[in-house]
This record gives sequence, structure tokens and C-alpha cells, in this order.
Amino acid sequence: MSLEFLAPDAADGGERFTPLARTPMERAARAAGARFETRDGWSVAVGYASVEQEREACRRAAGWADVSHLGKLELHAGAADDLRAIVAQVADGAALELGTATRAADAWWLPLTAERALVVCQPGAVGSLRERLEDAAGSASRTFSVIDATCKYAAMTLVGPLAREVFARFSAVDLRPRSLPVQGFRPGSVARTPGMVVREGDDRFLLLFGWAVGAYVWETVSDAGAHLGGSPVGLDTLDEIAIGGAGGNPIEEASRA
Repeated sequence: MSLEFLAPDAADGGERFTPLARTPMERAARAAGARFETRDGWSVAVGYASVEQEREACRRAAGWADVSHLGKLELHAGAADDLRAIVAQVADGAALELGTATRAADAWWLPLTAERALVVCQPGAVGSLRERLEDAAGSASRTFSVIDATCKYAAMTLVGPLAREVFARFSAVDLRPRSLPVQGFRPGSVARTPGMVVREGDDRFLLLFGWAVGAYVWETVSDAGAHLGGSPVGLDTLDEIAIGGAGGNPIEEASRA
């Protein structure tokens, strides 16, 4: 039995209406003054105050953005060799390594175990990526499944020079560079709930946690961040801050743009 009809990108209202997906943090973001747009079938917060104010928060303190609309695909393999081979085929030869987030084919490839991985991509890419994975799975020696987990995991990006300090106020996961370098991946407690952390850049972190606790995590991060001079930011500002490693300060560059 296929469960693909549960995938957000499979929603179809025909001629009656246009389905609109919403994140579990939308209500809190709206209360914080967010402006919304519809992108790839999702209602997303694109801005709050002015872009200049949001840039300043990210440059001097920290900003946080709801990115729950990102697509997430769970890969379950019957054998570790199958998972490695299929990922390499679809992700331009990428090799998975526990504790490391691999950036390839415009997605994050996150190994959970030797037989399981989570892929995080832009919402508009979910359908084509799922098809490519399913096609590649035809060569697997054992059962291989691709499950759309977009609405299983909520997500938030935390960015800025005080991002680690904000995070430390609600989690004991060590985000210091020696413990979690750029492209490091660490499952652990996020605001006392099971979650995962990806270090996308020097001062940029992707947090993944249960969809049902999205509003709670937003409140927790907002409370911690506001005390340090941070504020929520929209996707328009977040999109200016590149995902990458050391070498230049993308927050400074965005503020000068």
C-alpha cells in the first residue's frame, strides 16, 4: 500500500480550491508580525520588520526562521550497502558518514544509522528527488523505502554570532566548532525534545524536531533569543545568508548588499 497521497506535494484540490500547507509555527510567527507569501504550495513567513532590521539582528546577535516547509525524505534500506549505493547514484557520488551532514544535489543528506538517512531539500524539489531515489532503489538487493517525512519534522534555522549562546539556553548539545564543525550533524535533545542539529555554516544551524512540538520550540527559541537581542527573520533575509563554511562572513556581506 502506498502512502504517497499523504505527501504535501501530492495535495490536489482539482478545480474547487488550491490546497495550502501550513507549518506548526505559523500562528506564532503571525503573532510576531510576520508577512506571509505562498511558495511551492506552502504559506511561509517572508519577513517581519524591515529587511535592514532583520539583517542587523543576524549580524549583531541572532535570528531564527521557520523552515518547516523544507522537504524531508526518510530512506530505509535493508542493507547498508544499498543505502550507500543509492545515495551515491542520486547525490552525485556523495558518501554518507555518521556524524556528518553531506551537501549534495541541492540537499542535505543526513545519516541516522548505517541503514537509514534523512534528506532535506527545497519543497519544490521533493517530487523529482523522490522519483530519482525510487528509480535507483530498483537495483537494491533488499527492500528499500522512501517515505515523505516533511510533516513529521518541523524545522528552524538559527543564525548569527550569538546563535550558539541562544541554543545553549535550551539544549546541552555542544555546538562548539571542535565538537560540531561546519557540516557536522548531531542527533540530540532540542528544547528537551528529540531532535537533530546540522551546522550549515560558521554561525548557521538547522534544527529539526517533531512537528507536534513546533509551536513550543518557537516559544522556547524566541524567549532565549529575545534576551540576547535576537529576533525572528523571514525567508527573504535568510535566503541572503549563504549556506557554507569558513571564509568570509555572509551576514556581513548581506548587510552591505
